[in-house]
Amino acid sequence: MTWTRRQLLGAGGGMGAAALLAACGGDATSSGQPSGGPTGRPRRGGTLRVGALGRAAAITRDPHGTQANESDYLILSLAYDTLTVPGDAETTVPRLATAWEPSDDLRTWRFTLAENAVFHDGSPVTAADVVWSLRRLRGTPAGGSRLPGIQASNITADGNRTVVLVSDYPNAELPLLTRLTTFVLKRDTAEADIAGAPGTGPFALEWFRDGNARLVRNDDWYGGEVHLDAIEVKIFESPQAMGNAMLAGQLDLASNVGAVAARTAEGRGDVRIVRRPDDMAMPIVMRTADGPFADERVRRALRLAVDREAMVEQVLSGYGTVGNDILGTGDPAYAGDIPQRTRDLDAARRLLDEAGFDLGRTYELYTTEDIAGLAESASLFATQVREAGVDVEVVKQESATFWEETWLKGDLYTTYWGTNDSVVFFASKTMVSESGQNETAWDDAEFDAAYEDAMATADAGERARLLHRLQEIQHERSGYLLWGMADGIDLARPEVGDLPRLPGYGRVQLERAWLDR
Repeated sequence: MTWTRRQLLGAGGGMGAAALLAACGGDATSSGQPSGGPTGRPRRGGTLRVGALGRAAAITRDPHGTQANESDYLILSLAYDTLTVPGDAETTVPRLATAWEPSDDLRTWRFTLAENAVFHDGSPVTAADVVWSLRRLRGTPAGGSRLPGIQASNITADGNRTVVLVSDYPNAELPLLTRLTTFVLKRDTAEADIAGAPGTGPFALEWFRDGNARLVRNDDWYGGEVHLDAIEVKIFESPQAMGNAMLAGQLDLASNVGAVAARTAEGRGDVRIVRRPDDMAMPIVMRTADGPFADERVRRALRLAVDREAMVEQVLSGYGTVGNDILGTGDPAYAGDIPQRTRDLDAARRLLDEAGFDLGRTYELYTTEDIAGLAESASLFATQVREAGVDVEVVKQESATFWEETWLKGDLYTTYWGTNDSVVFFASKTMVSESGQNETAWDDAEFDAAYEDAMATADAGERARLLHRLQEIQHERSGYLLWGMADGIDLARPEVGDLPRLPGYGRVQLERAWLDR
């Protein structure tokens, strides 16, 4: 979940929009509410009790830090605003920035800030605050991936309401890159005061204790009416514990609780299941630069050895869809016409033989138990590829060890991303050869050129054609094996209205939620 990396929201980031009412699959009624939710005019008042996943050892209060906990990211996203957010019909819609305009060469972008935006202490938001915040974000260890192609010196203000970003290269999708962790704080906030710094979000922090928090409505929020009086966030270390608390009546909403809890809740009249399609990608990562999976034929063989339908059914309990080794399945530009890769053990064995792959040794697949289903996917993958003659041993690592020692370095490991609505997001952050989070250590000149051409193309139709080629290359030879997409699953009380139903970052945007009680 990153934007931060290790956080799902992407959120993803990701990890939410101004509208926040994307369709949620088969469980929506014609009124737009999930089945069993309240209808009619939203009521004002009440406190929403929300459960979210997190570990005490990973708690952070820094909006620009590494938010490994979904609970932290939820709290920060309610208190602080980003410049843009994911949208319903569009991948990027306004938030603190109400408009943006590129130069003819697509390198210089001017963002106009909301006119009435103020911090929780009543002081107005200025372009200088945004510049200071973005420069601070850019200066974090992951800053190069969070704002790729944007140097700190090229983030400036033009008056009180205009922020100017100058990219190192033409970038037609730069506003998309400002959706996740561009949280805005007051200029020159001292490091010792970051944890309690006022934000601009729909809720203001009242207290924070051991990962739990209470936030109260910001009546001066520029984004419109907020219905709830308050939101209380409770941290849970496992989906099972959170699901049990929900079923016991201790929560109104269990956020991203997973398929097992959903199966347990099926048929209950006091809890409803909210599904968010294309919420989470859990690909297998194969290192391409060197090591046993550097040969493109070996990577193709492993992709052909996987039974994707069985993975979705067994790992996700059917709450998901089959993947086709392309990240960004929720993107309108997703290349759904590329033929679906299916299991072919004979072809897999032939490719392994052609590549001279050593079938006499055991290969370690590293994973964690950070999210429900991740370790299970590794175990089932190991079982399936064994039928092609590849012996894989699953090694479970404690979370901190995994992210420090294995991520970005290992030959074979699991990863996960909770923002899956953008092909460009993944290309820029994980696949372009110089990206800061190049998980597969991939260096493909044709892919890099296709990305650069797409980003330098202003015409949306032509850019979509170039992005299609980008996805073809990824499908053919990248280091990702994306076997399936997990639905995001929340459990909610019937009286909770207008919950967000976008995937990834969308699920943390609760400003339109209300209680019918």
